[in-house]
Amino acid sequence: MLVQTNQARRMPHPPSQPPRLWVVDDDRAVRFVLAQALRDAGYAVAAFEGAREALAALRDGETPDLVFTDVRMPGVDGLAFLDSLKASRPELPVVVMSAYTDVASTAGAFRGGAHEFLSKPFDLDEAVALAARALPQPQAPRAEPLPETGDALVGDTPAMRELFRAIGRLAQAPLSVLITGETGTGKELVARALHRESPRAHKPFVALNTAAIPAELLESELFGHEAGAFTGAQKRHVGRFEQADGGTLFLDEIGDMPAALQTRLLRVLAEGEFFRVGGRELIKVDVRVIAATHQDLDAKVRDGSFRADLLHRLDVVRLRLPPLRERKADVPALAARFLARAAARLGTPPKHFHAAALERLQRHDWPGNVRELENLCWRLAALAPGDTITVRDLGQALRGGEAARAGHWQRELAEDVRAALARGEPDLHARLRTQFDNVLLETALEHSHGHRQKAAESLGLGRNTLTRKLGARRRREP
Repeated sequence: MLVQTNQARRMPHPPSQPPRLWVVDDDRAVRFVLAQALRDAGYAVAAFEGAREALAALRDGETPDLVFTDVRMPGVDGLAFLDSLKASRPELPVVVMSAYTDVASTAGAFRGGAHEFLSKPFDLDEAVALAARALPQPQAPRAEPLPETGDALVGDTPAMRELFRAIGRLAQAPLSVLITGETGTGKELVARALHRESPRAHKPFVALNTAAIPAELLESELFGHEAGAFTGAQKRHVGRFEQADGGTLFLDEIGDMPAALQTRLLRVLAEGEFFRVGGRELIKVDVRVIAATHQDLDAKVRDGSFRADLLHRLDVVRLRLPPLRERKADVPALAARFLARAAARLGTPPKHFHAAALERLQRHDWPGNVRELENLCWRLAALAPGDTITVRDLGQALRGGEAARAGHWQRELAEDVRAALARGEPDLHARLRTQFDNVLLETALEHSHGHRQKAAESLGLGRNTLTRKLGARRRREP
């Protein structure tokens, strides 16, 4: 059953001539319950088991006010049906439904002129409310459906469905986008999807991790330089903005950009022009900038390490990528895709997960997010002895990834230290030492269920030392 049967919301005063709605779906159960819910809400509804029947009714002169259509149907599929509807009735709102939610299908639906993409299973109240919103809305211009993609930006959880819908809507708009999320969540994949589904897809997509380039070289990487601009500059260098002209520039870890370069970037975003380092020729470019960060830029604005006006320029639309621990239902699909891709690349026989192994994967918290899962699948494809990956194989592979995860908190600490040093924070060692002690004490006490002696032993401290540290912490608290 692909529809959750909650009681549908009724229209308070059905009009004398109710809007005419069509439901097109080869699944009889979905067709019946959705049509009935819409009739209960006061609409006049006609149901069709396929696009050919609906198109025949359209040729006979029937004129719907709103259409709900499935994507995967025998004969004429939903996207081809959408094209036919938009060719004759470009203003007609169409809601595309599918149990297969990914970037290609959602963006293809929106670019084809769909009003909304409704993921199955859906709540009937949601569908009825969507019908009420869709009827008076103007429609997007028609465009061609998009090709299938092979990246790992997949998921069927509510957060990912909403992300796919946002990508579909934003792909056509030349707006700056700020992508936020923890390290390893796939922020560059989102940026690439926004580029790939946009009118700029035939132009370059250029990515730059601003945290990976030394501050003294970053200006040259962004804007280029002329020969002789500085020691070692023996010839002209074309920067990333020029390379991305007409296309998309993805600036990862934008929160690490030095203050002086923030000013130059702001000017380019505002005016679309700049000078190369050491140059006198004004360079004009047409670039869509997509930025990403795992840091809290609003906090960095408050502490003065990031320009507020630059944040406003970059943050026209903000997309948040959820960490993998918040969408564990997507782990099996992601793991299967990564495992198949790794086996193909390594030339090893295809492998699959035992059900118990998949269950173990879904219990893991994934501090390294999707990247950690992908790396795990590569290790399994290379090292697991059989075709079926067991819990034992998984345990060994997870232990093999401990070294990669062990440095995660140190990297976060190093970033915190760099930011604090940049803003001239005094007594940095005292603050970090206090925070470190607090984390140790709280975690050990939680593990021992408040038993101080056990907590002290687990930390290698005497009970009196732990008591003294707890007392000092209480005195520091307001």
